Amino acid sequence: MRGKITLVRAAVILVLVVGLGAAYGAATPDTKVQYTNMAPLHLYLDDHDTEIAMARSAAPEVISRDATVMVLGEHGYVTAVEGKNGFVCIVERAWMSPEDSPNFWNPKLRGPVCFNPPAARSILPTTLERTKMAVAGKSKAEIIAANKQAYDKKELPPLEPGSMSYMMSKRAYLTESGGNVAHVMIYTPHMDPKEWGADVPNSPIMLNPQFKGAEPIDVWVIPVGKWSDGTPAPVM
Repeated sequence: MRGKITLVRAAVILVLVVGLGAAYGAATPDTKVQYTNMAPLHLYLDDHDTEIAMARSAAPEVISRDATVMVLGEHGYVTAVEGKNGFVCIVERAWMSPEDSPNFWNPKLRGPVCFNPPAARSILPTTLERTKMAVAGKSKAEIIAANKQAYDKKELPPLEPGSMSYMMSKRAYLTESGGNVAHVMIYTPHMDPKEWGADVPNSPIMLNPQFKGAEPIDVWVIPVGKWSDGTPAPVM
């Protein structure tokens, strides 16, 4: 769900809308609606079978078919399918956006993401905690502050080397303008974008500022040019 990355929970994001694990809902010129408060909870909930299928669509079937799948319930995410390869696939909601996103409470946003095992252990917990606070009725300010405090107090696990995720679902709804680009995300400690050659003309790598101000993590977004089913996807 973001300036330079408006086409790609975090989101992601994503604008990239995800994830934490995705990039979602950055401010864009065509944003007409300001989602200043949480909508009724039922608007964020989906049929479980539908959500399972959407979550799996984030990664190629050879990966997602053996992944754990979590779905959103009234009190947070619950495990709907037990996996066996260490990957975890979920559909993130708009509260994984940056705190300055006008779409932070947009009930329409959906960001399918599949975390690899290191990311499932070290990135996914933030998604789960943010979501618990959101469905419990916490404000955006309370969620962001608690998120940052949890990292400062080391109540959330540190980033594991090799953490990455897939966001290759053609079913994602990441922005109000309809932008969606199949991509993978790599998570690192804070780094100078120049060290990745990111956000420069013709570079395929973008820095997603999804976690800026809350988590000590950078999210590097790399478009891949095809959806999880292998069909061609738009490229930057």
